[in-house]
Amino acid sequence: MKGIDERAALHAALGEPGRLAVVELLQWGDRTPSELADLLGMRSNLLAHHVNVLVEHGVVRRTPSEGDRRRTYLSLRPGALDALTAPSASSAGAGRVLFVCTANSARSQLAVALWQRTSPLPATSAGTHPAARVDPGAVRAARRHHLPDLGVPQALGAVHAQGDFVVTVCDRAHEETGLLADSHWSVPDPVGGDDERFEAALAELERRVTDLAPRLATRA
Repeated sequence: MKGIDERAALHAALGEPGRLAVVELLQWGDRTPSELADLLGMRSNLLAHHVNVLVEHGVVRRTPSEGDRRRTYLSLRPGALDALTAPSASSAGAGRVLFVCTANSARSQLAVALWQRTSPLPATSAGTHPAARVDPGAVRAARRHHLPDLGVPQALGAVHAQGDFVVTVCDRAHEETGLLADSHWSVPDPVGGDDERFEAALAELERRVTDLAPRLATRA
């Protein structure tokens, strides 16, 4: 657990309304600085200052996009806010969770399998450019962790429905779909890598699913 001085410094950093607003948005998913600036109506130089303070306090991290390399995604560091009260999300009802990536062959499929093991809320997945089959590495990862069977790649246009809570788990898909996503998770693509890369992706997805599941209330 953080010492009292560290926790006091963290509270002080979050005591500024602009920084707290940044953190609350990032608790729902990763954002680029320009997306945060637009959502908050904040000047880019002021946002950059707030982000730098949050980075210095170990709350926020920067990662380059796997799609447009000129973009940087901001995300919360795992465990950075464990000492604080989690935000309420009782108003964020959803009829179904839709996980989206480009090929719908690995990350989005694994996210659905993890979600099914975690939440009673229905979930499905789709791709902006679906592959012919689920990647064998994803299938092996699911079997190692005794996850439900993975589905088959589907096109986003054929799956997306009104009322879906859309989570993009791929930078390229997020950048392609624009404002469609309710949340974005910048998860590195494991396809083409070894089992260790799939394990890393699965661990990140599980952390995110575990965080989001209790905060999404089923819409009546």
